[in-house]
Amino acid sequence: MSELETREKITGEVHIPAELSQDVEKSVQNIGDFSRRLANTEETQVSETFSLFLASALSLEASDIHLESLEENVKARLRIDGILQDVGTIPLKLYESLLSRIKLVSSIKLNVVDRPQDGRFSFDIAGKEVIEVRVSTLPSEYGESVVMRILNPKSLLTLKDLGLRQDLLELFSKEIKRPNGMIVVTGPTGSGKTTTLYAFLKTVQNPEIKIITIEDPIEYHLAGISQTQVHPEKGYTFASGLSAIVRQDPDVILVGEIRDGQTAEIAIQAALTGHLVFSTLHTNDAAGTIARMTSLGVQATGTIASALNLIVAQRLVRKVCAKCSKLTKATKEDLQIIRDVLKTMPRRVSPKIPVTLKIPQAAGCPACNNTGYKGRVGIFEAIAVNEAMESYILTNPSIGDLRKTAQKQGMVTMEQDGYLKVVEGITTMQEIRRVTTG
Repeated sequence: MSELETREKITGEVHIPAELSQDVEKSVQNIGDFSRRLANTEETQVSETFSLFLASALSLEASDIHLESLEENVKARLRIDGILQDVGTIPLKLYESLLSRIKLVSSIKLNVVDRPQDGRFSFDIAGKEVIEVRVSTLPSEYGESVVMRILNPKSLLTLKDLGLRQDLLELFSKEIKRPNGMIVVTGPTGSGKTTTLYAFLKTVQNPEIKIITIEDPIEYHLAGISQTQVHPEKGYTFASGLSAIVRQDPDVILVGEIRDGQTAEIAIQAALTGHLVFSTLHTNDAAGTIARMTSLGVQATGTIASALNLIVAQRLVRKVCAKCSKLTKATKEDLQIIRDVLKTMPRRVSPKIPVTLKIPQAAGCPACNNTGYKGRVGIFEAIAVNEAMESYILTNPSIGDLRKTAQKQGMVTMEQDGYLKVVEGITTMQEIRRVTTG
């Protein structure tokens, strides 16, 4: 083992030289550039290949690196703006050495190949920028596959950067300043829930309040906030951790995810006894939150309604590339779809749709890896649990009835928020259909 590898194993830190970083920044502008660099990598260049992957993923703003074992080689892919893109293949001999290197720095057992393992490491660019990476290995038919999740601090957003409409920005800003209650952000994996919660924390954080989080795992480290990570194997679960956190007299608590009834009950009681609680839940939309909590085992619908201040549901949609997208006049069919979707919106946010409306069309260029899209933005729906809504929840309505009532009280659905972004020239109708259909 070389001196460099020994240091990386001990510290869990990978150093990317300034020369390589600067070279990648200049020469890797898109997937094609990276593919060409990867194709020219020799089998003995393990350290160089590892650093190339990390530096290129950062340069291309990828969230994940996927290395998938095949029969004759290993497929490499990057997830950019939520979509996986092929970047090339790696010879098996090089991959064996690369996999060992990844396991080494991630504190993953090298001799275990028949079961999944998780680890993490960090890398720095020229000794300055430190980036955390979460690693997952999985046995497959032809060997182990690896996914490396890049946790770039630059992806942390403020409330104003989330893509909120002005009315939602005002609502969120108001609700996160309340001294107690619960705000739940819902949506599937990869919909940006954690980013929204961290934006809440960054907004409310100040020296006069104590904030404690319990997460699995800690994705980003925030200065001035006490962050803890669950360890189920040691008995430190969301439920037991949350019970301990409440005894620490925090003002704000972030629960990374409500997964079971016990955690939900404790979170609800914390919200009812003077704490402001932020958390996430896996549901399809905002209206499904009450039913989801009930299915987890929370018995009293009344306590759920009393604890909740705000329910948010969200998805992420890709923005059209600023360099190649084009505005074209909407067809009669598209115009009718937009009008039909937006016609039930509250007048305060409903736009005028002209007959000559122009909407974006994705094209494709090297800058966006020929996808037509670059960057993502959130689409949201939110239910503010005021007295009227709390009383209605107590009648135990169905998810559909709750959704209709929320819309009557002014809720804009995610689909409507998406089509508003089409009208504003931010994304395409195809993208909204991809994310919201079904």
